[in-house]
Amino acid sequence: MENVSAVTYFILTAYTELEDHRYLYFIFLLMLYLLILWVNLVLIAVICIERGLHGPMYMFICNLAVNGVYGSTSLLPPMLGHLLSHNYEISLTFCLSQIYCLHTYGTVELNVLAVMSYDRYVAICHPLHYHQILSQRKMYALIALSWSYAFLVFGLYFILTIQRTFCDRIIEKVFCANFALVKLSCLDTSFQSTVGLAAIGLLLIPQILMIIFSYAQILRICLFASKKSQAKALQTCAPHLLAVINYAFGCFFEIISSRFNMSHVPYKAQIFMSLYFLIFPPLLNPVIYGISIQAIRVPIYKLFSTRKNKLIPIKGC
Repeated sequence: MENVSAVTYFILTAYTELEDHRYLYFIFLLMLYLLILWVNLVLIAVICIERGLHGPMYMFICNLAVNGVYGSTSLLPPMLGHLLSHNYEISLTFCLSQIYCLHTYGTVELNVLAVMSYDRYVAICHPLHYHQILSQRKMYALIALSWSYAFLVFGLYFILTIQRTFCDRIIEKVFCANFALVKLSCLDTSFQSTVGLAAIGLLLIPQILMIIFSYAQILRICLFASKKSQAKALQTCAPHLLAVINYAFGCFFEIISSRFNMSHVPYKAQIFMSLYFLIFPPLLNPVIYGISIQAIRVPIYKLFSTRKNKLIPIKGC
């Protein structure tokens, strides 16, 4: 066992599985990161510029895009650095910073998705009172709550991690995760594991209940509606449902893999699945909303068609 005072950095051993094709992975992740930045920043710019897109639904989508940039930037640039430098070490300070950023990203993502489900519930079940129920003031309050709740609740639990001392430095991942770090503690982790489960409950259960309640009410209304109204409701909810399923798929695997033995799963598959909810929601959400919602799709098309026309030289000039 190593001297406690000597453990000021950790080794991310999962990178050893990527050594054979490190430059290929580097190029792929770099292109992926640039694509994530591009699609999210375009979506943010269009929603901010177009005054008609300042309603609750679009502002929630905008926050989803901002969070996507925040989460992917917390993950991918450090990964690119490790792949290029052949150095798999990460300092304790940077490891703790990455843990805080990635876990708050995941919580904010679910918070915003929960708020968006409430937005869809109000739009479908109380359309005549939509702007009264979701006033501009309430919209900004929900956005502020989505971010502050994540940073506050996880921050309170994170204090326990900061106070720990560590006797090992091997993290079998390509990034720092809270429970992976806690398991390296010199002291018994049963208390923090219990508190961690309670924190997961606080960070997941209220949001999941809100999503279930919202769609239960939507389904109840749709059962007695006409086929035309049902089709319209499905069209309204489909992008959000896809975003929720996409997020839940990766998040569920990450929670399970951090708590249970996954040795029966190929190691590279474990690496891929651990990255899923950190990469694919920020990548796919802007595409899902940009393509499916006409109010967003049309301004994006106009933006790029205008730029294309400016680049085409005029004959005779």
